[in-house]
Amino acid sequence: MLNNKTLFILLVLFCFNCKSNKEKEEQNTTYSDVVSVSAMKDVMWKGELFSKIQLDTIKPKKGLYGIGPEAYLRGEILINNGKTYVSRVLTDSTMTVEEITDAKAPFFVYANVNDWNTIELPRSVKSIKDLETFIDNQTKDQKRPFAFKLEGSISKATIHIQNLPEGTKVSSPKEAHQGQTNYQIENENVEIIGFFSTEHQGVFTHHDSFLHMHLITKNKKQMGHLDDAVFNEMSLLLPKS
Repeated sequence: MLNNKTLFILLVLFCFNCKSNKEKEEQNTTYSDVVSVSAMKDVMWKGELFSKIQLDTIKPKKGLYGIGPEAYLRGEILINNGKTYVSRVLTDSTMTVEEITDAKAPFFVYANVNDWNTIELPRSVKSIKDLETFIDNQTKDQKRPFAFKLEGSISKATIHIQNLPEGTKVSSPKEAHQGQTNYQIENENVEIIGFFSTEHQGVFTHHDSFLHMHLITKNKKQMGHLDDAVFNEMSLLLPKS
């Protein structure tokens, strides 16, 4: 028969295990085909800059797409069809873009998509706000949230890379964006990986948008979070239902 001390220890271990499982469930949440790890708001407001996921642990790699910042906000991450790219600031006009398998992120969103429907983006869709409205109208009857792709040419775009000074403490979005460096892109062929949701502002989209997108140029020399764009000839790829 178990004594009181042993029963107490077992009870503590049971409670700890339940708490750990609950935290894990809250940290990694699946919505239809999309997996969200932690949340943007935890980085911005709570200063949780440390790694919540190591990206080489995500399986399978086939058809894998994902976006998020690098741990400690020292760069930007993009997974494009199973290949992981990390961009980092060199100067206010130059960057590095490397293919790195074991990148780490403080929050991240990803999905596996192997079958796409392709739509030619109407000429009337020029801005990110236009794109948000168009995607929303096109997908009223589809599962949400979802990943999407854009392929083609842009007239111009603004992307940024986070470059938080080492050792910086963060308790607000303003503090989190210290060191952020913006880059201008003109007349380039690009791929854009994005995620759409009307219900995850502050989780994997910003508080004022239903979209989160990272852009990479076809030559793989520039990559970052997409802030502004003027679209030219683009194809929109949406997951097949």
